[in-house]
Amino acid sequence: MQLNKILKSLVIALPMLTLAACSSTTDSTTNDGVESSAQQTVSDTTTNGNTGSNVIVGSDTDVSIDSVENLTVEEVKKQVMDELRKRHVVYFGFDQQAVTAEYGELLQDHANFLIDNPAVKVLVEGHADERGTPGYNIALGERRANAVVKYLNNLGVSSSQISTVSYGEEKPVDTSHTNAAFTQNRRAVLVY
Repeated sequence: MQLNKILKSLVIALPMLTLAACSSTTDSTTNDGVESSAQQTVSDTTTNGNTGSNVIVGSDTDVSIDSVENLTVEEVKKQVMDELRKRHVVYFGFDQQAVTAEYGELLQDHANFLIDNPAVKVLVEGHADERGTPGYNIALGERRANAVVKYLNNLGVSSSQISTVSYGEEKPVDTSHTNAAFTQNRRAVLVY
């Protein structure tokens, strides 16, 4: 939800910044495609009667946004990227590499950001738990990373923005030998 708030803040801030910066000229510039996507959705905004705050009517919720006018495009982009870094792990079942539906929204948020910012690149790390041979776990980690890449590609992200690496069982989050630890270690991580 926090990511949605930041993305929706971006929708309000960028057109205002663009209008203010280009008020004396008719040429418009884009910053890695961020402004163009924000301008497409600005028609969905309405002004709320509460103390001048803006409300964006989205597909899932209405979000109140205050004082985004003071942020630069780069600051907003950094906030969005910081939020994405907090939600960047896709977990897998035992010996599985299919991305489950529960990670659809998370990957959609990453895809939207990558599509709007074609200069940004992401590394998808594939990981496995310690069960299995090292060679098998490297291959499984690679299949998991590739499954996330395929999902992002299907959402419209360019292949040139994504690279993969498999660590297999080499970088566990939890080194204990419990089922809970194994569950946390079976993952793909998106790193910006």
